[in-house]
Amino acid sequence: MEINSKNLPVMETFYSIQGEGFHSGKPAYFIRLGGCDVGCGWCDVKESWDHNDHEIINIDKIVSDVESDNGIVIVTGGEPLMWDMNVLTSKLKKNKNIVHLETSGAYDISGSWDWICLSPKRKKLPKPNIYKLADELKIIIYNKHDLKFAKEQAKKVSKKCKLFIQPEWKKFDRSKDLIIDFIKENPKWQISLQLHKFMNVD
Repeated sequence: MEINSKNLPVMETFYSIQGEGFHSGKPAYFIRLGGCDVGCGWCDVKESWDHNDHEIINIDKIVSDVESDNGIVIVTGGEPLMWDMNVLTSKLKKNKNIVHLETSGAYDISGSWDWICLSPKRKKLPKPNIYKLADELKIIIYNKHDLKFAKEQAKKVSKKCKLFIQPEWKKFDRSKDLIIDFIKENPKWQISLQLHKFMNVD
């Protein structure tokens, strides 16, 4: 089956708790798409990178399997915007789902979204047009240089965009004090913790 607007590579789908960012703690149905060429060294789902490793599934099947009637559906990856999201988001919205996107912004935007979480990566910066569309900016903090990057990226989003910094999971103890000091000095920012990992949520 060929990947196109009606068929997408799916790594996994599951119903769980959103553990990060503005909507942390809310139940959501996740659609994790395969394919990503951004290549973050600390990525915790590297198995998503090669889309050839994942089953290509018809969008009607993806949508019919959603276990969150009228609830939040989070499309994540990988990098979802490698693929055409118009048909998927249209059908999810037709079912009255609230559709969220998690993206690095490295590809042109497609689809109709109720919430966009933009998580830029220095290796492959976002396309310029996505910054003003972002509802939430989330920067992963691995070292002090990422805090400078966070400030640079925040200048590009709209004033209504929520600002979050999130410690890289394996470096949490090392970056914790850096992050706390940053938040105290920059009160527009908030801390995002990977709640699902702390609580061992499946």
